[in-house]
Amino acid sequence: MDLNTVVEVRDARVPSPWRPGDAWLGGGTYLFSEPQPHLRRLVDLSRTGWPPVRLHPDGSVEIAATCTIAELSRFAKGLEAEAAPLVERCCRAFLASFKIWNMATVGGNLCNALPAGPMISLTAALDGECLLLSQDGARRRVPVTGFVTGAGRKDLAEGELLRSVTLPPRAQACRTAFRQASLYGLGRSGALVIGVLDPLDGSLAITVTASTVRPVRLWFPLPPGPDALRAAIGSAVADDEWFDDIHGLPEWRRHMTYRFAEEIRRELEGAAG
Repeated sequence: MDLNTVVEVRDARVPSPWRPGDAWLGGGTYLFSEPQPHLRRLVDLSRTGWPPVRLHPDGSVEIAATCTIAELSRFAKGLEAEAAPLVERCCRAFLASFKIWNMATVGGNLCNALPAGPMISLTAALDGECLLLSQDGARRRVPVTGFVTGAGRKDLAEGELLRSVTLPPRAQACRTAFRQASLYGLGRSGALVIGVLDPLDGSLAITVTASTVRPVRLWFPLPPGPDALRAAIGSAVADDEWFDDIHGLPEWRRHMTYRFAEEIRRELEGAAG
C-alpha cells in the first residue's frame, strides 16, 4: 500500500533529530499493509549492516531487530542446541508466504505487539531480553515478557529503537514442547503454549501467548501437578486479559490454553522421568 503522507525516507545511519511523524522502517510488512496517516518520515534500518544472528562465545544468541524470519530459520537449522527445533516451529507459526518470510523482521513482530506474534512466543519462552536504544544513546534491557505489555502495547518510548533480542545459553539447552491452535487451517494463532524444561535443575516454564493480550511466562522449580498448573494460569491471567477478536472467543482461548498446558506438563514430566 502506498503511504501518501510520507514525504521522506531517511537512512538510519545518518543521525538526525527524531520528530513527530517519524517511524522506524524494518521489513515494512506491517507499515505498508494499511494506511498510516500519522506518518511523515520513515527511518530506514535496512542498511545498518547489523548481523542477523550472532552466536556469542558464552553461548548466547543475539537476534538483530532487522533479522528476517527466513534468516532466523536458516540459522536455527545449523544451531546445535536442544531448543533449536522450537525456533522453526515458531517461524512456521506465521503461516505466511515466502515474500513475508523474506521481508518480515523479528523486531517488527515484537514491536507490533500482536498477541499472535510468534516471535514474541519464541523469545518470551526462551527467556529473551530486549536491548533498547534511545535517541540520546542510552541503553536499557527489558525482558520480552515486560516489553510486550498488552495487545498492540509495548514498553518503548518515543523514538526508542529495539536493537536486538538475546537468548541466554541455558534456555537453549532446555527441552521444549509446543502447542498451537487456530480456528482455521491457515489462520492466525488463537492459542500458543510453549513448555521449557531445564535439565540442570528440573524447573519448568510454561509460556502462554496468542490467547492472552500479553505473553505470560510461569516458572515452577519442579513440574507442578495438574491442579497447581491450572491454578497458576488462572492467577496469572486476569479475566480481561484473555484476548477477544474474530480469531477466537476468550472462553475458547482459555479452554485451549488449559488443555495445551496440561498436555505439555505431561509430555515434559515424562521426559524428565
